[in-house]
Amino acid sequence: MAKPVPVDSLLTRIASDGWGPVVLWQIGVLALCALAVWGAKRLSRRYFARVSAWPAPEAGRQVGAALLMLLALLLGRETAALWLPDTHLLDLAVPLVLALVAVRLVVYALRYIVPPPGLREFWERSASWLIWGAFALHITGILPRIHAAMEALSFQSGTHRFSLWLLLEAAGVIGVALVVALSLARLIESRLMGVAQMNLSLRIALAKAVRTLLLVLAVLVALPAVGIDLTVLSVFGGALGVGIGFGLQKVASNYVSGFIILLDRSVRIGDLVTVDNKHGEVREINTRYTLLRSLDGTESNVPNEMLITHTVVTHPLSKPAALQVTLPIPVPCGTDLEKAETLLLEAAREQNRVLVDDARYVPRVFLKEFADNGIVLELAVWVHDPSEGPDNLRSALNWAIWRRFRAGGVALERARPEAGSK
Repeated sequence: MAKPVPVDSLLTRIASDGWGPVVLWQIGVLALCALAVWGAKRLSRRYFARVSAWPAPEAGRQVGAALLMLLALLLGRETAALWLPDTHLLDLAVPLVLALVAVRLVVYALRYIVPPPGLREFWERSASWLIWGAFALHITGILPRIHAAMEALSFQSGTHRFSLWLLLEAAGVIGVALVVALSLARLIESRLMGVAQMNLSLRIALAKAVRTLLLVLAVLVALPAVGIDLTVLSVFGGALGVGIGFGLQKVASNYVSGFIILLDRSVRIGDLVTVDNKHGEVREINTRYTLLRSLDGTESNVPNEMLITHTVVTHPLSKPAALQVTLPIPVPCGTDLEKAETLLLEAAREQNRVLVDDARYVPRVFLKEFADNGIVLELAVWVHDPSEGPDNLRSALNWAIWRRFRAGGVALERARPEAGSK
């Protein structure tokens, strides 16, 4: 059984000092440190105002002020220890400011890497309570006793001993490392997205690769930092590899396919694509899936693997004529076809969405077939804004054709085939 650790509280030490000269000198050191930090903030305010690219500048200034106060306190305590018999008040102030620095750093990092406000506030409150709780346990002298109790709860794995405290410490270090890695990844991503000369898909691919690499490095650096040998994880790594090979095969395939799509730029954000009977605009290319928004506003998550293994029909929005709309128009056999053609072209040219200036994409009328009960003409037009969809244009064309045919004395057949688009 482990020997009990005596309670050594900083509060009892300060209470035993009373209000003698030693305490007054320490209060003076605290005031001097605060004055120095206030002066440094005043001098650096203009500089930070010019650094507009720094994310969340106000929160960054608060973190910087807390760090400066911690540094000033450490220097002040070491200096005061040269002529004072004890520095209990400064010993209490150092962990207090250290806890403040930790809280501000965590809050600043979470505000930068966790966009949703509700989730961000939850993690900020959780981290603040955890840090201030550890500070309270430290100044009351209870933390060493908790540390000894958690060290006693341990198990042996080969030549390595794992205690509850070690696992908790590893979780904390890994958490900090992941927060730092995500912050760096977000900073690099914001810089990459600002490089307008680089293709958007390439920028996204580089940002995702950097994020993945930093997360892996964070774990690889954090585990040895707390004394956990990475060779112990070799068995777990083998099991994980088998799991990926079987249970997570599709996930791994979609993950790799996402990088391939971004790197070879076969599908780009903003393209109109058709894959597996799904048609829409590419809005996002994520790690596991690609988000398509159809012309009626609905969104579909298409696994990245499908964009590699299936045939993808792409209609780039950068091209002026990305979508052709066709309308079959049945007329009786005795109809003046030349007059009907003129009326159809007039109805097409009055639509704002129809291309009329480019000779390759002007409206055309085709004589499609001679049916049993009449003749089928086909009006083909090209639109310059395919993202708006073809349905509203078909309706506008039908109304315009009906009005012009009625005014020109041209009849329409009773039954009409279903309209389609190419």
